[in-house]
Amino acid sequence: MSQIGYFLSSEEHGPAELVSFAGQAEEAGFASAWISDHFHPWNDDQGQASFVWSVIGGIAATTRLRITTAVTCPTIRIHPAIIAHAAATTAMMMPGRFQLGLGSGENLNEHILGDHWPPTHIRLEMLEEAVAIMRQLWRGRITNHVGTHYRVENARLYSLPEQPPPVLMSAFGPKATAVAARIADGFISTAPDASGIERYRSEGGTGPAQAGMKVCWAADEATARRTAFELWANSGVPGELTQELPMPAHFEQASQLVTEDQVAEVIVCGPDPERHVEMIEKYFDAGFDEVYVSQVGKDQAGFFEFYRKELAPRLS
Repeated sequence: MSQIGYFLSSEEHGPAELVSFAGQAEEAGFASAWISDHFHPWNDDQGQASFVWSVIGGIAATTRLRITTAVTCPTIRIHPAIIAHAAATTAMMMPGRFQLGLGSGENLNEHILGDHWPPTHIRLEMLEEAVAIMRQLWRGRITNHVGTHYRVENARLYSLPEQPPPVLMSAFGPKATAVAARIADGFISTAPDASGIERYRSEGGTGPAQAGMKVCWAADEATARRTAFELWANSGVPGELTQELPMPAHFEQASQLVTEDQVAEVIVCGPDPERHVEMIEKYFDAGFDEVYVSQVGKDQAGFFEFYRKELAPRLS
């Protein structure tokens, strides 16, 4: 059955706000949420990037939401054994309600310790090895691993959930999708593109398909368009640049080539519920099982009211 969830933007909102918005989302009728995991925002105007595991702890203690990280990179900035530890603890705090969404990362977040930023095929190789390490640790046994990219020595996780958290993987190209089908329990994307899901299924992937999208509700369309453009012009930055640019300033420079009209093509702006519903249904029509909606800007309360009164009845 198709489900609508709420997408918490760690780039736009501070940690206390994120916990508060999660509670408000639950009150508005959402049962599940995505939360982004970044060291840097995409640009300085977004202005935030809190440590996601602390925020999830706050959400776990105050809501019954089902949470998916969208997405965590367990390969460079943080060793996979540490992500395995964090995910296991989180899954204990949210029994049956936590899913670990993973991806191969962006240079924006992963370069901070001075490590080399590898090409795509190496990043996917690292991700596959990282997931294997995490699954070993979640068995609760002493783990030793000497691999191509990682070493683990005499490590054992003592605090473990009854069942390990499902692992979902973000994938956009054929190589990444093949890896996702091989190692993940589900597929993640941000585009209403049926071909990605079809490729995931054809490669043997059987798990659920989740997608995230952005909207900007406001009482008038002009305000919504302006807000979306000011905060998320980087959504128009094409191709592999989103994985390769190392600093928010570089995204700001690349975004100078993006127009407000281009942003409005990918982010639904304004108060017309039919346009919001149309975009959400594009994702379901493409084959996604769950769609997570992020409201751009500070007016989250207005969006929740809009969702309750206008969107939920049309999507039920």
